[in-house]
Amino acid sequence: MLRSLLLAFLLLLSALPAGAVQPDEMLKDPVLEARARELSEELRCMVCQNQSIDDSDATLAKDLRILVRERLTAGDSNDAVKAFLVARYGDFILLRPPFEWRTLLPWTAPFLLLIIGGAFALLGARRRRRSAVVPKPLDEVEKKRLDEILKQE
Repeated sequence: MLRSLLLAFLLLLSALPAGAVQPDEMLKDPVLEARARELSEELRCMVCQNQSIDDSDATLAKDLRILVRERLTAGDSNDAVKAFLVARYGDFILLRPPFEWRTLLPWTAPFLLLIIGGAFALLGARRRRRSAVVPKPLDEVEKKRLDEILKQE
């Protein structure tokens, strides 16, 4: 049982997307390559938009991966590479943009939508409760008719 669970887990792990970095892009220095991979995971593919350039097969993502490696080889720090790419493409290139006034909407939009959706749900529930049909009581004629029906059975 445990072996089959372990095998299933390993199979699931193998289905995870592998990085799109090609062998010809990799740096010979393992420390620089590790930094490049770390940076590539933080940068958004401008074509795919919800993938990092490390995971994307797009041509632009490949160009950006090569650019990151060139900048690192030239001696730039990780922050300098990010600053260069942000200056060129804007904060959108970062998968986790900084929290500042310009990026306030993307950071707060999920919470605002949740609050607005909850308010609509609450108002709808109150409206349904208020408009629920309340049966009016039976008048005397209806009560007599009901009594007759019940006596027949």
